[in-house]
This record gives sequence, C-alpha cells and structure tokens, in this order.
Amino acid sequence: MQMDLSLETSPNTLLNTVQEKLGTANILVNNATYEAPTNFRTLTPETLDRHYKVNNRGTLVLSVEFAKRYERQFPNKKDGRIINLVSKGPDPNNLAYIATKGMIIAATEPLSVALAPIGITVNSVDPGPTDTGWMNEEIQNNLLPLFPSGRLGHPEDAAKLITFLASDESYWITGQTIRSEGGFLGK
Repeated sequence: MQMDLSLETSPNTLLNTVQEKLGTANILVNNATYEAPTNFRTLTPETLDRHYKVNNRGTLVLSVEFAKRYERQFPNKKDGRIINLVSKGPDPNNLAYIATKGMIIAATEPLSVALAPIGITVNSVDPGPTDTGWMNEEIQNNLLPLFPSGRLGHPEDAAKLITFLASDESYWITGQTIRSEGGFLGK
C-alpha cells in the first residue's frame, strides 16, 4: 500500500492495516525515504523539515509503535526485528538526506538497547548506491569506477542482508550499522 510517512497518522494506519490483514508484525523494515538534492546554498528549513518528517519522525514513531505492539502481543518471544535502511557519505549535494539518514544511524544503538529486553533487535543497513531504477546512464557511469567489484549495487544485494537480519540466526546481532555496498569507495 502507498503511504505518506510524513503524515503523523501514517505509522498507526500502517500498523493497523497490517494487524487487520496479517496479525501483529514481528519484523519491521524501515525503507521509506524522502530525498531532494540540497547543498549549503539550497538548504532551507522547509526542505530540512520535509526530510525530517519522513526520514526521522516517521521512521522513529513507526519503530516505537511497532515495538509497543510487539511487546503487548509477544511478551515472551525474542524474534522481533527492526531493520533500518540508512545512508551516509560526503555528497555535498545531498546534505539534508544524508543528515537525516545519519540520525537513524545514531538512533540505532540506543533503540537496540531499549528494545533488547522485550526481544527486538535493531540494526541498520547501508546499501550504498543501489540501482533501483533511479539512476540514469550518466550517474551509472560516474559511480561504476567507485565499485571495486566492477558493478553497481542491486536491490538483491541489500535484500540478502536484510533477510539474514530478519531471521532467527541474527538474534545476537543488534545495534549495528552494516555496510552492504560492495566496497564502494564513496567519493
């Protein structure tokens, strides 16, 4: 379902819909994002707020509401998972995006400590530049030399790590930000 995570009602609407259709969720993958190119000349409070509403407030409120529901529904289980997709890097034209995704990196560890007693692990995945259809040929050509493996990231690359982090085998891994970016040189 499509949803605007910048709306304050969206986290509960999403979780209520999941509850009605599938039951209480035990895995949350925070993949929603807002991105508009910004640099030090174009950054405005309004632009930063648009990034913040989705990338920070929406993600954190959704995570907290997910955890509260998990705690009520599964008081003795240890299979809760929150997996955040994040970003970082020195791109001066993506200042608001990288700053707000950086906040999720910063929140991963304290949230993991808070939720470990109720059986939820919290980790972040940085997939690096991933060709999900947004890259034009110029971007692909500029990025390709920065991947030592000789290819761009594919959605399946991050999906494999997310699948592992959502599994029972990952229970001991929490509070981590894991780079799954094929050695991206990140210039």
